[in-house]
Amino acid sequence: MNTASDLRLFASDDGDLAYRDTGAGDPVVLLHSGFTDHRVFDAQIPALARDYRVIAPDVRGHGASANATRPFRWADDLAALLRHLDTGPAVLVGVSMGGAIATDTVLEHPELVRAVVACGAATSEFEYTDPWVKKVQAEQAAALGAGDVEGWLTAFLRFVPGEHRTLDDVDPDVLRRVREMALGTLAKHTADEEDHHVPLTGTWSRVPKIDVPVLAVNGALDAPDLLAEAERLARTVPDGRSVVIDGTAHYPNMERPEAFTDVVAGFLRTL
Repeated sequence: MNTASDLRLFASDDGDLAYRDTGAGDPVVLLHSGFTDHRVFDAQIPALARDYRVIAPDVRGHGASANATRPFRWADDLAALLRHLDTGPAVLVGVSMGGAIATDTVLEHPELVRAVVACGAATSEFEYTDPWVKKVQAEQAAALGAGDVEGWLTAFLRFVPGEHRTLDDVDPDVLRRVREMALGTLAKHTADEEDHHVPLTGTWSRVPKIDVPVLAVNGALDAPDLLAEAERLARTVPDGRSVVIDGTAHYPNMERPEAFTDVVAGFLRTL
């Protein structure tokens, strides 16, 4: 387990952004899911750092990174960090929100990206259509509007097992870790604060021009529309492929860490 002392800080133009930087070799950037932080990759960081330089940031507004006080884009934050570290092109490996950041970054800053692994994500232009997911999201919104943090966390954690399992089917330690990270990020924000994130538009028209290898990785039990979107990404880029990890939903990197790491490491060896 890493500690706060392992984190470094990059003074961006809107506050400090936290990141881990360990290992040596070709750079691999690990980008976490929404409401969590870099610790979702606790299993992957040491494993990959044996052969690569592993950089694992906390996305703005998450973990130990500053909240936004003015408009920003995920891809620009990451590009600024990579330029600050004088590294790249890097392989970007992202889960959920992190996967969207990886794809957005290769669209906006292609010179900094060597390859992309998008897990449970495609581009950031995505809206769920699955009825179960929309129901859980509605429960989250209602709880947040009522100031019910525990209610929000209860709904949020349902994404770990997915629709077809229960919390009892998931390792309690995985649930504890996701809950801890989400609670920490939630505590950084207030219900009435302004959302400064500037979304990317027109991404899918540019996806066919992505000229680096792209791997879509998904948990077999994840939402059907996410699985479909990932397959669309893999089909649309010139050099795309996809892998499904059985027995897991939205967090294969946490539920089946060895399988996820093996998939990523195998992809890295092809580059």
